[in-house]
Amino acid sequence: MEKIKFTGEDEEVIEFYVLEQTTVGGINYILVTDSEGDDGEALILKDMSENADEEAVYDIVSDEEELESLAKIFENLLEDVELK
Repeated sequence: MEKIKFTGEDEEVIEFYVLEQTTVGGINYILVTDSEGDDGEALILKDMSENADEEAVYDIVSDEEELESLAKIFENLLEDVELK
């Protein structure tokens, strides 16, 4: 499983494991977890990068409607995972 590092606004480095990625409406999304085990917390991150950005900029998807539709897409992609 691929592991990526994010730097938060407070310069804290956070590591996540990438479970899956997809593109919807030209926007890239990744499903990440904080643990390799089954008990990790999963988040869906939205690529907010601009063309001029040297590094990718991601934000946590918090809009309930967007989150529900993306959760269904990721559940279908992963087949054996249910996101709640």
